Amino acid sequence: MFVVAILSAMFLVGIALLLAKFLAPHSSNKLKGQAYECGIPTRGTSWMQFRVGYYLFAILYLVFDMETVLLFPWAVTLRETGINGLICLGFFVLILTLGLVYAWKKGALKWK
Repeated sequence: MFVVAILSAMFLVGIALLLAKFLAPHSSNKLKGQAYECGIPTRGTSWMQFRVGYYLFAILYLVFDMETVLLFPWAVTLRETGINGLICLGFFVLILTLGLVYAWKKGALKWK
């Protein structure tokens, strides 16, 4: 049964990709591959390096955003999970707090 489901999924995905390839409109315009910045033509190359601080800040944001997503179900089911759920929640928040303290000490949250 599992093999049939996998083969069906592969077949349906293949059909969808083929339909998209043949039915989608195509344009071979040279300007299509250029970077678009609010209608202003780009100057120079569009490949430029960004400071690693932006990436660290984004990763930390994602980590703590996921923390809030995971804290909501815990808060909803806290009565059913009891003290064991509260201990797990405390351990989870402790690990994230230690990660935040580590990032703070390393200077990942400083804008220079």
